[in-house]
Amino acid sequence: MALCQIVGVTQNNDKEIWISEYYNTKIKILLPLQENIYQEKIILIITQKGLTTSFLSYTYLGDIVKKIIFIILLLFISIPNIKASTDTASSYVLMDLDSGRVLSEKNMHSQKLIASITKIMTCIIAIENEDINSLVTVDESINKSYGSGIYISVGEQIKLIDLLYGLMLRSGNDAAIMISTYVSKTEENFVKLMNKKANEIGMKNTCFYNSSGLDNNTRGNLSTAYDMALITRYAMQNETYRKIVSTTKYTVKTNLKTYIWHNKNKLLSTDYITGGKTGYTEKAKRTLVSTASKDNLNLVVVTLKDSDDWNTHKSLYENAFNTYKSYKVLNKKTFSVPKDNYYKNLYIKEDFYLLLKKEETHHLISHIKLEKKKNYQTGDIVGTNYIYLDDTLVGKVNIYAKSPQKSNHFINKIKNIFKRK
Repeated sequence: MALCQIVGVTQNNDKEIWISEYYNTKIKILLPLQENIYQEKIILIITQKGLTTSFLSYTYLGDIVKKIIFIILLLFISIPNIKASTDTASSYVLMDLDSGRVLSEKNMHSQKLIASITKIMTCIIAIENEDINSLVTVDESINKSYGSGIYISVGEQIKLIDLLYGLMLRSGNDAAIMISTYVSKTEENFVKLMNKKANEIGMKNTCFYNSSGLDNNTRGNLSTAYDMALITRYAMQNETYRKIVSTTKYTVKTNLKTYIWHNKNKLLSTDYITGGKTGYTEKAKRTLVSTASKDNLNLVVVTLKDSDDWNTHKSLYENAFNTYKSYKVLNKKTFSVPKDNYYKNLYIKEDFYLLLKKEETHHLISHIKLEKKKNYQTGDIVGTNYIYLDDTLVGKVNIYAKSPQKSNHFINKIKNIFKRK
């Protein structure tokens, strides 16, 4: 079942009421009168009465006052409230990887130096802009590198994919410089790609100056816990990236030597951790990004300037696993808008899930906004379904249209001709 999914329409005094498949849901439909002007068509409130076998009343607000009563069996489950220890973090965020909903945070928009978690962006930019199996010849540009490295040599030949493993497992600054100069000729050009991508995915408080995360006397890469969660959420959609950051040990053979690299991310020894990136400079202090999956919960935690970051991440995850559950909020089934013939056969492409506390299921609002578009093709986007938790937007999905079956339309015309005779 889906918390907000509309599954049918019933008649009451020639008025149409949309019936939700689940409980504790408000459903609001906005229909276009003309461009940028919408009419609130329907608001449906579903309230819960009791925590065991319950009667659920569906009330249409407006001129419809008749209630439709349903019986549904609800199981009340007590969920322990475990407080996560985050005192040592200057800023942090715990985010749902699937929906992007922020579950917990502290100063998440506070801009800080981010050190080597910069390399998350470096890695995904390289994956998206170059053949990862191409052979790279190491040149003198690595001589600018200092700090942590994989210690490759000028003249050494190594595949780009191997450099990416060195970048993410060993936090190689020499790998970062070699990757950026190979992909974009210069590190400066590569950094432009990094900032362009940051802008595209909504990292509003981020500015990259280099591909490694090193900071000097004048400047270093700046971002926020929230922005770094955004790039991690984006990168985790890429299969190659996911494979790299989940790897604990990697062996590389070049024309000069063989390397065995172990991942610096100690959290990977925890069974639910799926990836991440460590970071440290004297100015930035400890920075850490990690991702986790358990019981259909997919999460990301980012901490900045946290002296006890390993324990902070574990504490936040354990709290989330004990507090939240993954609920199907929307089904990918076809539905239609009452009395609007050109809004028949609407659908979303995939089931939509949200991580919610049990008590939060009482406060969901499904807000559907449709475009004024009579002529459409199958697959056209004709609106958006916004999901609110009270007044907070926690998710949104596109609504697509299926074009009317022309053959049926033709047959109906023929039938109407004979009826008139």
